[in-house]
Amino acid sequence: MTHELDEKSIVKASAQFWEQMLSMQLEQLETACMCRIGNGDVVGSVALNGAWNGVIEIIMSAGLATAATAAMLMQPASAVTEADTLDAAKEIANMIAGTIKSALPRPCNMTVPRSGIHPLACVTPDSETGSLQVALAHESGCLLIRVLGSAAAV
Repeated sequence: MTHELDEKSIVKASAQFWEQMLSMQLEQLETACMCRIGNGDVVGSVALNGAWNGVIEIIMSAGLATAATAAMLMQPASAVTEADTLDAAKEIANMIAGTIKSALPRPCNMTVPRSGIHPLACVTPDSETGSLQVALAHESGCLLIRVLGSAAAV
C-alpha cells in the first residue's frame, strides 16, 4: 500500500539517508527559497516512470556536497575530488529517490542516477505537475530536494 507523498515524507526519506548513512543532521528550512543554489553547486537526479512519472532531484551547495562526500569516503574534505563529489551526488540521489519511490504508486521504475555541476539543465517546477520542494540546512551548506512529476493517466 502506498501513502501520500508530501513534504513530511521527503524530509523523512532525506533524514533516513543523512542520519543513518553519514551521521549528519539536516534541519528543514521554512521555504525552499531560503536555500540559495548557485554556480558550482552539485545536482544529482533520478527519473522514475510507470504509474508515476517524474524526476527526483537533489541540489547541494558545494560545501555540503564536499562534506557529504568526505563522510561517505571517510576522507578529509581536502582529499575530495570533483569526480568523487559527482559520484557521491549520484549515490545520494539514488538512496533518497529509492526511499521516496516506496511512497509512489506501483509499478514505478528508476533510471540510473545522473549528476553534474550547477547550472545543469533542470526541470522547472510547475504546479500542474505536482511538484514538491523541500530545503534542508547543515552547517556545511544547504540541500534542496525537488520531486517533479505526477501519477500517470490511467
